[in-house]
Amino acid sequence: MNFEHLRALSAVVDEGTFEAAADRLHISPSAVSQRIKALESSVGQVVVRRAVPCTPTEAGAVLLRMARQVELLEGEARFALSGDTSLRTTTPVAVNADSLATWFVPVLSDAAGWTDSTLNLHVEDQDHSARLLRQGDVIGAVTADPAPVNGCRVEALGAMRYLPVAAPGLHRRFVREDGVDWAAMPVVQFNAKDDLQRRFLQARGADGLPPRHTVPSSEAFLAAVRAGLGWGMLPELQLGTDLDDGTLVLLDAESHRDVVLYWQAWKLDSQRLHRISDAVRRAGRQLR
Repeated sequence: MNFEHLRALSAVVDEGTFEAAADRLHISPSAVSQRIKALESSVGQVVVRRAVPCTPTEAGAVLLRMARQVELLEGEARFALSGDTSLRTTTPVAVNADSLATWFVPVLSDAAGWTDSTLNLHVEDQDHSARLLRQGDVIGAVTADPAPVNGCRVEALGAMRYLPVAAPGLHRRFVREDGVDWAAMPVVQFNAKDDLQRRFLQARGADGLPPRHTVPSSEAFLAAVRAGLGWGMLPELQLGTDLDDGTLVLLDAESHRDVVLYWQAWKLDSQRLHRISDAVRRAGRQLR
């Protein structure tokens, strides 16, 4: 396969359009189109869905992953040959928002010291981040999926413990003699993929659907629960002294949810990939 054709595929998917890919590659849009058509001809399959934004087909995802790997190794080779610190290669990694707000932070400080790459973080739910590996969008991902993606290594990092908490005022409004009125007390969810609160309610046989607020930011989610907008399942690592000083109350001392996290990364002999894997491994020691 012609690597220039693979490079065009990578640029089209990254930039979203043939025109933007042409700007990145410093060639004309027609040249990008010709390279994609030549690639499709060589493999006998369509590799790009012509939409806005352009997305890879199933066959295109396989080729995109190979293109990313070649780009990574090419960038390392160029840096090794020249020592030019301006020759940076993008290192795309997926991580869930709660990890990014807590234990993953030291990885960012490690990345800041790298001279040969730039870190490109994709924030994705831990139950869905493995998809980005399959598509070739990232070289490594923090995921809840223990099954290795084809061509990837997987190792357990530990577990994030989530606790059901609420502001004291909100809790007082909905506590009854027989316990909390779960069907009426408002709840905060991160997004539509967030099922931690739903599972908690199901375990208690809560009838009906309580009012639900959606707050798609880990920091804002914590702020919303502190403000009394609703109760929520929050990472123990994120709570700090909130339970000790009474800012928040624990709704059920016996209930928690441990989400086991894994690090999946390409099976590739890359110094850059080894470094970020080491950084994730060290940071993951904060987990249970």
